[in-house]
Amino acid sequence: MIPRQTAPAPEDARPAPAGFDRRLIAPMVLGSVLNPINSSMIAVALVPIGVAFGAPPAETVWLVTALYLATAVGQPVIGRLVDMYGPRRLYLAGTGLVGVAGLMGALAPSLGVLIAARVLLGLGTSAAYPAAMRLTRSEAERTGQDSPAGVLTALAVSAQTVAVVGPTLGGALIGAGGWHMVFTVNVPLSAACLALGVRRLPRTAASGRSQGMDLPGMALFAGLLVSLMLFLMAPRPDRWYLPVLTLAAAAAFAARELRVPDPFVDLRVLGGNVPLIFTYLRQFLAYTTSYAFMYGYTQWLEQGRGLSASTAGLALLPLSVAALTVSTLTGRREAVRGKLLAGSALQIAGCAALLAVDAGSPVWMLLAVGALLGVPQGLLGLAAQTALYRQADPARIGSAAGLLRTFMYLGALGASAATAAFYPHRADTGGLHGLALFMLAGSALLLAITLPDRSLARLTPTPRKA
Repeated sequence: MIPRQTAPAPEDARPAPAGFDRRLIAPMVLGSVLNPINSSMIAVALVPIGVAFGAPPAETVWLVTALYLATAVGQPVIGRLVDMYGPRRLYLAGTGLVGVAGLMGALAPSLGVLIAARVLLGLGTSAAYPAAMRLTRSEAERTGQDSPAGVLTALAVSAQTVAVVGPTLGGALIGAGGWHMVFTVNVPLSAACLALGVRRLPRTAASGRSQGMDLPGMALFAGLLVSLMLFLMAPRPDRWYLPVLTLAAAAAFAARELRVPDPFVDLRVLGGNVPLIFTYLRQFLAYTTSYAFMYGYTQWLEQGRGLSASTAGLALLPLSVAALTVSTLTGRREAVRGKLLAGSALQIAGCAALLAVDAGSPVWMLLAVGALLGVPQGLLGLAAQTALYRQADPARIGSAAGLLRTFMYLGALGASAATAAFYPHRADTGGLHGLALFMLAGSALLLAITLPDRSLARLTPTPRKA
């Protein structure tokens, strides 16, 4: 049983339903898909953008890296703000910024401006998911009923659906109006989020739980990620100072967060929650493989196999269908440990199958590999989200959810670095096989840390209120 909420009532006077307020679902879902759709559509746009600006893959990969770097920092920062000031205002500010960034990208005269637009997209799309998790927890407190499976499934399935459909959608948009369309589409999406958010999201008072923002902690966290990513993008001996800066920033960040009374990331609480730490680690490993496949395989289909951007997007359609089908069929059954074990085993099988692909492989084989790797995408993300909801401190669910997305995008950063390393000049078959071995190692590690974790079997819903 979840105790009823005792916080100040919402400022708006609309009558609240007895159960979960279903009017919240549309803005929650639409806002939460802004990040995955922008993460995935760009996969088929990298080659056309490179041609337009005369940039090799090692440069266009920054279109991926910029968004994930901004998101990796922005998600926990904005999640913390959501916990402090409520979800509505952060949701509206973030989704409004998405429209501005989309327009900026569509009109970008250079690759540098395009990268800056992706940074703004990363920051803007960081608000909706922590806001949605905060709203889900608030509804459980308001109603006294812990029954979030349907809502969590809707969030996970929608995000996974647009992530895997993204390349297909991106290919269609590029075919219709050029690569600019993958940015322009954010303008109507932003407008829809703003309209739904203004009409449906409740006005809530600030929580009063925080003494202020831990700006030095946030700056150290950002410095840590930026220096690490700069090194991973080009790991050369003459850049030795970057890992040193990363370690120094990490040490300073830990020292500060353990000392201040209201830290950005409460390492004391996190350190005592080992199952949650492993959930973050599994999120990182799962999405490193997922995004390495999405970006690496898509670029290989275009350059190594000679497909157009729109055809490459269609070739990933079986991945989309498999992920959506599995998420829909398994969403309402939590079964966290079973999903993680099955998902990691199938990722291993998919990465091994990728080693058999070459420029002469038949089309059915290319489609089958995508379908096989779509199944774990439908299992792993949903399992991690459910685990986090059960393991995190309810008072910090927004920042905890932001950190989950941070580890997801750290995986994406690692994947983009690996893609740049294995495709220094062109996405050829040798590079694809090297990337497949990298993915295989990460998937094996994911299975190895999941098998002995018996705490996952004890993650069950709290019984409903009578």
